[in-house]
Amino acid sequence: MKNIRNFCIIAHIDHGKSTLADRLLDVTNTITDREKQAQVLDDMDLERERGITIKSHAIQMDYKRGNEEYTLNLIDTPGHVDFSYEVSRSIAACEGALLIVDATQGIQAQTISNLYLAIENDLEIIPILNKIDLPNANPEDVKDQIVDLLGCGIDDILAASGKTGEGVPEILEAIVDRVPAPEGNAKEPLQALIFDSEYNSFRGIIAYIRVMNGEIKKGDIVKFVNTGKEYQADEIGVLRLEQEPRKSLRTGDVGYIISGIKTSTEVKVGDTVTHRDNPCAEGIDGFSEVKPMVFAGVYPIDSEDYEDLRASMEKLKLNDASLTFEPESSMALGFGFRCGFLGLLHMEIIQERLDREFNMNVITTVPNVSYVAHTNKGDKFEMHNPSDMPDPNSLDFIEEPYIKAQIITKSEYTGTLMNLCMSKRGVMTNQQYLTSDRVELTYEMPLGEIVFDFYDKLKSISKGYASFDYFLIGVRPAKLVKLDILLNGEGVDALSTLIHFDNAQTFGRRMCEKLKELIPRQQFDIAIQGAIGAKIISRETVKAVRKDVTAKCYGGDITRKRKLLEKQKKGKKKMKQIGNVEVPQKAFLAVLKLD
Repeated sequence: MKNIRNFCIIAHIDHGKSTLADRLLDVTNTITDREKQAQVLDDMDLERERGITIKSHAIQMDYKRGNEEYTLNLIDTPGHVDFSYEVSRSIAACEGALLIVDATQGIQAQTISNLYLAIENDLEIIPILNKIDLPNANPEDVKDQIVDLLGCGIDDILAASGKTGEGVPEILEAIVDRVPAPEGNAKEPLQALIFDSEYNSFRGIIAYIRVMNGEIKKGDIVKFVNTGKEYQADEIGVLRLEQEPRKSLRTGDVGYIISGIKTSTEVKVGDTVTHRDNPCAEGIDGFSEVKPMVFAGVYPIDSEDYEDLRASMEKLKLNDASLTFEPESSMALGFGFRCGFLGLLHMEIIQERLDREFNMNVITTVPNVSYVAHTNKGDKFEMHNPSDMPDPNSLDFIEEPYIKAQIITKSEYTGTLMNLCMSKRGVMTNQQYLTSDRVELTYEMPLGEIVFDFYDKLKSISKGYASFDYFLIGVRPAKLVKLDILLNGEGVDALSTLIHFDNAQTFGRRMCEKLKELIPRQQFDIAIQGAIGAKIISRETVKAVRKDVTAKCYGGDITRKRKLLEKQKKGKKKMKQIGNVEVPQKAFLAVLKLD
């Protein structure tokens, strides 16, 4: 056990975690020349296309130093703020962390928040300066920033390049020297933490475990502490590039267990695995409970696919424990699910994965956050959906969630970013210069304002230089109204939103204009209206497609034409009463990208 090292790689998005992981695998000869490719641990097409890590990936490497052989378990983690739950799980399975900072960009917002996560879990931090081979790298300044942040010595910082492989052998030396060996007792009853799981259509559910105490052998009867279910360990093994079966896993090992489980609800990430006959006294403290930030309805395009969608969501939840969902129904869209996501990117990725991995084509409603409604009688309840809003007569006030946002940017963009935050009802609480041209802005702002397009605008204003991180600080009273969209007087519940009173007028107008472009013309006029309660605040009309019924009247009396037009008018009136308006999928998506 003294020769095992478990460590993860943490950094801000795009600071070179996956590339550096590739070099570590190269140097330790874990992958052959034939298996080499960029971002070898990112096994999803989606990750490759976007150049981001979505899932944490574990892999075992063998490293020889002198006569000693070491087993290194590496977990590569995502960098985007929406996947911070993946990072918290990886950190729970490790004793050390490589903190990677880009030598061209310096310390960013996610660097700081991931670092705090690692420090809370008492991980040994090894700071690494990456991308030192780039011509615009500024290693001296960035080293000073790391020293200020960590309080370490300047000699503790390792310089490396994930692209060229420079400095990678020194990193492996530092992992062996600085990261502590796992603590645990091989003689105690088995205690293993499930830190991830995935669904395989042939083998059932594969759970990834980190053994904290004791030992597990192939064929053992094991028990999952939280669910109380018992299984036989059909196969156990370690995670190389492929899964490698082993006879046993000992204290400190990271590996997988397959026990023929087919029902997705029976495996919970964060659960503890122990022996049936000699169980451990208590389960391991898992990681912090996941809290969804953004809620949206996900509906199958064809209502017959509802059960297939449920099965797909359950399998996806195995692979992504931060997804939450519960059934709901809508007048316009039929049966579907109310899903909780960690952010808009997370929502986009889930939608894309449902399409690619499960062939499920879905409609997603306008995303919103959860609000707390207080009634005149003193009751309070959570609203995840605009249709949950109580009658205005019985409503006392509504509270909305607030976040503390930390934005790190170049000082030249400070003014425009302040304007952006103020337009989103943000209040500045702190402004601090980290270096002469880098500033950290701290804002308190409503979560509901940033779920739409805040991140995109932040990136475009700052030419990609600003980084953003946030955490919840509680709820505060807000003047919110429910904005309904009516088509010919009929409400479309999937398009209704809860919005701040000051923004309702402009938002309603923009929404009606956008829908006018997207809704195809019919044989009758379509009135698109934005309404708050009974008050109409905006209106657009999609004009009817006219058929020239008077074309055959050449010459003759004007009354002949009038008679035909009157007949057409009656037909259009009748059509308007019975005709229904189909809202295309594009319209639901366009609402998210109103700019």
